[in-house]
Amino acid sequence: MKLLTELKVNLNYTEADIFSAISKKYRLFRDEIISYDIVRESLDARQKPNVFVKLNVAVQVKKQAEGKLKSCNDIIVNHLGVEYDTIETNKAAPVIVGFGPAGMFAGLALAKAGLKPVILEQGKPVQERQADIDKFWNGGKLNKHSNVQFGEGGAGTFSDGKLASNVSNEYTKTVINEFILNGAPNDIFYSFAPHIGSDKLKEVVTNIRQKIENLGGKVMFNTCFSGFELKNGAISSVKAENVQTGDVVNIETSALILAVGHSAYSTYKFLEKTGVELKQKPFAMGVRIEQSQNDINLSQYGKNDGDLPAANYKLAVHLPNGRSVFTFCMCPGGYVVASSSDEETVVTNGMSYRARDGKNANSAVLVNVVPEDYDNGNVLDGVEFQHKYEKLAFELGGRDYSAPAEKVKDFLNKKTDSFDEKMDRVVATYRPKIKFADLSKCLPDFVVESLRDALPLMNNKIKNFANDDNLLIGVESRSSAPVQISRDENLMTNITGLYAAGEGAGYAGGITSSAADGLKIAEKVMEFLKK
Repeated sequence: MKLLTELKVNLNYTEADIFSAISKKYRLFRDEIISYDIVRESLDARQKPNVFVKLNVAVQVKKQAEGKLKSCNDIIVNHLGVEYDTIETNKAAPVIVGFGPAGMFAGLALAKAGLKPVILEQGKPVQERQADIDKFWNGGKLNKHSNVQFGEGGAGTFSDGKLASNVSNEYTKTVINEFILNGAPNDIFYSFAPHIGSDKLKEVVTNIRQKIENLGGKVMFNTCFSGFELKNGAISSVKAENVQTGDVVNIETSALILAVGHSAYSTYKFLEKTGVELKQKPFAMGVRIEQSQNDINLSQYGKNDGDLPAANYKLAVHLPNGRSVFTFCMCPGGYVVASSSDEETVVTNGMSYRARDGKNANSAVLVNVVPEDYDNGNVLDGVEFQHKYEKLAFELGGRDYSAPAEKVKDFLNKKTDSFDEKMDRVVATYRPKIKFADLSKCLPDFVVESLRDALPLMNNKIKNFANDDNLLIGVESRSSAPVQISRDENLMTNITGLYAAGEGAGYAGGITSSAADGLKIAEKVMEFLKK
């Protein structure tokens, strides 16, 4: 197929519009085109309010028309998901800890190879997990095993379901294709900013789990990893504890994949005690900013009408103090959500549904944190650093999981009392509720100073980003892991048969990259089990 680029079409384009654009630019007639695939779609708002769509299209044409496309590059388009040949081995089945994107795709790959993986997930199946989360968001008790961080699908299930990645390769393409094969919308294959949406993602992860089970794999919910045993220096079995009954079982295995996510602090502590090599790593900390989606649309498009999708943004500034401040996990038409997994902590995150039709936009506004900011001589000092400010946020919010919040103008003016609590323009979406307070009391000083310097600069880049009445909600502390689990050239840790994958291992950031890392690890496990 040949790649045709920069085709300009209207917002609500049809198949006829695509053919018309191809004909106009490349002088192809309709009957000369055998088939086409959209491989990239993006909005062009550089001449706002004149907004249009640009497409890259892979086209197969009849032989007599090939000369018209001789200057175009060749492209291969496939829609294949996870595919592996069956592997024969006499070694015990692999065990995976965690059923987020990394664990899910590692499990799917191993199941496709006939290796019947056993997957341990301390949380619940997604529908039961949803009930626990709703209860917490409505003022009920936090379930420390079943929440926004833990449960079927991992933390990404209660986010925007973003699939954008800084890396595009066969692994990431396979991940996208597999999502589509399991119920995700087709447009994630070609969208410039692909997203599934939290509501749709629940169905997709359930379908992937059922596929793993149909292939002989096993997913054990409400089951927490509590340790492993070694034989001759290699993994020989895994201890698994039922979080509801306390029953512990030993599962024989020759390969263990830790795909635990960035909030599995108990796993980090166990690994440190057992001599697994860990490293401190940079992460980020800050707040969620919540804005009117209409205001963001006007800033990005120059207009606001029903034909346009909810606008997004991505910002970064570099300050004279050497810090970087950037937006992360922007959720158009979304909600700020309570994401605590530890009792007496407040953690925020963002979430959008597929339609992205909420009244507000939100994103994390984060400041880079480096080991020098928190290192007191222990590899887990970053974990303790996160916990310190999450606990302060809990205290500042009133000890009932309300999130401390402040309007941008009060934060910039260094208000310490008598906050403006009116929410006429932007009404907070965080549940159970927010409490207006001095955010400087639950953030490191360098984060506070950097945010105060950066917000006006960001507002200069996108009007309405940091309006006076926009809300800042704290704290956002779990954008990435503060620890990296060391891996060798075979992606194995310093213990034979022990692997670590995804965000919790410190090698990924987001759904797609975590899932791709899970596939890579699964391939290494296949090689190991064949020996």
